[in-house]
Amino acid sequence: MSELEDKDESLISHIEAFRKMLLKCLTCYALVLLPALFAAPKCLELFIKLIIRGHDIALNYFSPAEVFIIQIKLAMVIDLVICFPYIAKQIWEFCAPALYENEKKFIKSVVFTSSALFILGALFCLFVILPLIINFGMSFATSEIKAVLGVSNIINLSLWMTLAFGLMFQLPLITYSLIKSGFVEYETFVNMRPYVVVIILIIAGILTPPDILSQILLFTPTYLLFELGLLFAKIKKKA
Repeated sequence: MSELEDKDESLISHIEAFRKMLLKCLTCYALVLLPALFAAPKCLELFIKLIIRGHDIALNYFSPAEVFIIQIKLAMVIDLVICFPYIAKQIWEFCAPALYENEKKFIKSVVFTSSALFILGALFCLFVILPLIINFGMSFATSEIKAVLGVSNIINLSLWMTLAFGLMFQLPLITYSLIKSGFVEYETFVNMRPYVVVIILIIAGILTPPDILSQILLFTPTYLLFELGLLFAKIKKKA
């Protein structure tokens, strides 16, 4: 009976610790949201200049609250980026007591590498991919055909593509982690290359707008990163 009571107390203490962790994360997010809302208009202006640089075009909006809603979305993204280190720290402190020392070291390196890869993917999208997509779209404009771009379409596309690239750039880390943990053998991944190609194509199709250019632009670096993860795992295996 005492053992059962200890288990109940342990479960309650874990639930309470999770509640406190979640409350701290939400409080941090709520506190930063107001400053992010004030910064959103300027950030939106800079974001648009970055996306359409090199083109003498203006974005249009078609309803009174459209730009305001975009600013709220952007503020929420900015808020999440600012709060991410604190949220990650809280999650880490919640999970750390249940991990062994070697697991803690591995997860620490994974968290750092994952964050770096996400930032790299987002920057690659902003500075390389989005300009290519805009240039491709603008190439169809003629003296008879004028491009009229909606601000919602461009910003939603940019945010979604940036998120997609940040997530897909996690692939080499996932590949390496699965091989290092022994969950999947290196040779298994090598033999699964054709299936990986199909899976990446499907995910790229889900994460990008329904046009072949965006899908190819997401698929190509993602597959190269998969091969990079395999190469890194192979080097570590030989070491």
